[in-house]
Amino acid sequence: MAASISSTVAQSFPDKMSFGGEIQLKTVEMHTCGEPLRIVISGYPKFEGETILDKRRFAREKLDQLRKMLMFEPRGHYDMYGAILVEPDLAGADIATLFTHNEGYSTMCGHGVIALGRFAVDNGYVKPQIPETVVAVQCPCGLVNAFVEYDGKKTGRVRFHSVPAFAFALGANVNVPGHGDIKVDIGYGGAFYAFITAQEFGLDVRTSRVRDIADLATSVKNAVKAQVPLSHPINEDLAFLYGVIVTDGDDKWSDKPTANICVFANAEVDRSPCGSGTTARVAVQYAKNQLALGQTRGFESGVNGTMFTGKPIQTTKCGSLDAVIVEVSGKANYIGEATYTLEEDDLVGKGFLLR
Repeated sequence: MAASISSTVAQSFPDKMSFGGEIQLKTVEMHTCGEPLRIVISGYPKFEGETILDKRRFAREKLDQLRKMLMFEPRGHYDMYGAILVEPDLAGADIATLFTHNEGYSTMCGHGVIALGRFAVDNGYVKPQIPETVVAVQCPCGLVNAFVEYDGKKTGRVRFHSVPAFAFALGANVNVPGHGDIKVDIGYGGAFYAFITAQEFGLDVRTSRVRDIADLATSVKNAVKAQVPLSHPINEDLAFLYGVIVTDGDDKWSDKPTANICVFANAEVDRSPCGSGTTARVAVQYAKNQLALGQTRGFESGVNGTMFTGKPIQTTKCGSLDAVIVEVSGKANYIGEATYTLEEDDLVGKGFLLR
């Protein structure tokens, strides 16, 4: 293994982040089915921009060194994930967030919404209601309603209703170096994913090495990006391939769970079944008549065996495209709180990645 020191070390940090010669960022640490979520609650400068996509662009162009500080080592790791709370700009939103990972900023994160649902209720963003509290979470892809179990004392499991999800391409032909021509399905669940089955490549999502799955997914992602132009009917900022989900091929409805591994961003491996990926997979299954409205399916992480459930609950439109609203449910847990600092002379502390 070789460590590469990120170019972050050569970048300066915003002066307004300084506090006694140090940067200080406060976070709440959670995980959803093993997938981390580092929620930044204070320490960031004000985000410029009228809309959440404007704020996402501003973060990418002006504040990216802070993402690297929190996501990269020595505070994070290659597969770290985070959420930065920002001011909502949509009427009715209780909370708004940007999502961060090893490559940049996502447009949707289902495991993040599940965790943020609990966080919002527990921290007074909404008034708790028994047996379930609704939290309107503004994500870069749109407004997502989370429904948080609450028994009067403690929050629990969370389900969310997605933005309109749709199958973008079914059986698209792609040439992957080393593998030849293959067919992929592409679905949108707040972000775009391509779907392949592990068996076609002699792999198994439950037993094969995760590194082999990730390498395959990365090769397929690069091929799809080069050969299949994506478009979104409402906003072109959303029209990019976020990840590849390698499945067990068990797509037709069954009372037994189907397993997958999601590889997203820069070959980052999701520990959970992937919330937005589950949304997109349900949309593809619905389009292929493999799942009917109201049918619930279990979606298992091939990494650690944890489980989400997903089901299409309502037909709708996304622009001119036929779409469905998908309900995904899972459980998030708290694992701590932290204050992260950066001393002015700490170049390595600005972030590096080990892979």
